[in-house]
Amino acid sequence: MNTELLSVVDENDQVINTCLRHEIHAQGLRHRAVHILVFNDQEQLFLQKRSMKKDLNKGLWDTSAAGHVDAGEGYLSSAIREAEEELGVNIESSLQALFKLSPTKQLGMEFIQVYDCYHNGPFILNADEIDEGRWISTDDITNRVLNDDATLTETFKVIWRQCQTIKI
Repeated sequence: MNTELLSVVDENDQVINTCLRHEIHAQGLRHRAVHILVFNDQEQLFLQKRSMKKDLNKGLWDTSAAGHVDAGEGYLSSAIREAEEELGVNIESSLQALFKLSPTKQLGMEFIQVYDCYHNGPFILNADEIDEGRWISTDDITNRVLNDDATLTETFKVIWRQCQTIKI
């Protein structure tokens, strides 16, 4: 049984409780997550293919790194930790906050803080989290999102559409 403790938050993203991850998901409670978009010098985005071992969105392409914000942890420290755990790199020096999405059922009731950064790799992919990764041009990603590509996570598509509105 997964014992990951997460903060339950209210509609204003204020902590109101702490629960186990599986309880939060089962009850549809609001909680926090981060997603990181890693770009290289050629302006390509690194996408990860989620491991088939994952309980959600297994085998789908997603943001470069992502994860829940642990109880007592902040968004920024969570983003740094997730990039280190999933990609094996420290991105702290180039990490910048882009926007924050409010929780919806489509987004798994998560407040999602989205960051971007620059890193050319190489990456050491965490096999428990990621089956493969690849650099993809932003034009290709935009076309895939416009065509509602079923191999992309719904969350990634929401994030990419928001990125297009702010012209990153």
